[in-house]
Amino acid sequence: MEVQLLSHTPEPEKIVAAAARLCYSDAGIDDLLSAGRDQQLRLIEKILKLGHFSVLEHVSFSFGLEGLSRACSHQLVRHRVASYSQQSQRYVAHDTPFAAVEPPSLANHPELQQRYHALFDQVHHLYKDMLEAGVPAEDARFVLPNAAQTKLVMTMNARELHHFFSLRCCRRAQWEIRAMAKKMVLLCREAAPVLFAQAGPGCLRGACPEGAMCCGEADAVRQEYGQN
Repeated sequence: MEVQLLSHTPEPEKIVAAAARLCYSDAGIDDLLSAGRDQQLRLIEKILKLGHFSVLEHVSFSFGLEGLSRACSHQLVRHRVASYSQQSQRYVAHDTPFAAVEPPSLANHPELQQRYHALFDQVHHLYKDMLEAGVPAEDARFVLPNAAQTKLVMTMNARELHHFFSLRCCRRAQWEIRAMAKKMVLLCREAAPVLFAQAGPGCLRGACPEGAMCCGEADAVRQEYGQN
């Protein structure tokens, strides 16, 4: 899986701090961006502590995602406060065997792993035969599995990213989208370290929100995300 931060709002922390400053001071529009870096960071820390996340909606981040499965992308697009552009199986046909994601758990079952690959060989041959027979790609795609790889460009604002990370970085999230979310949060921290300092699974900021479904490994999770 490849995850790239393609672009983001220029100086995202400056913009968020300006929006927060407007809410908490009598500064005029012309003065909003005049705050020094230290003041900006204090404002961001304050609004995150207060839970005033609406000002985070003024900045957005665009990611290029490649090599994830359709099973993963189906989970991803359930996060509706975002914009998605996904490679179409209707317009993009596969002349060569389609790339597929293999769950790591299959490595412990060599016979099943072999059957998994054999099944995809059969699917590809059927798919190819359908195309050669004149079946439109939009119909031939019906045989493609959830494992088929896909590509997306996705844009989310910072508020939705915090929500996304709280759910999908959790160890109870499915392994593939969790791996993707972790790569995304690390990229966001590079671009806006204060804005995303506490971003990640809910247990970084207090007790595990999963209740009885807690993984019981909060300390290990905090260490994983640098919150020792």
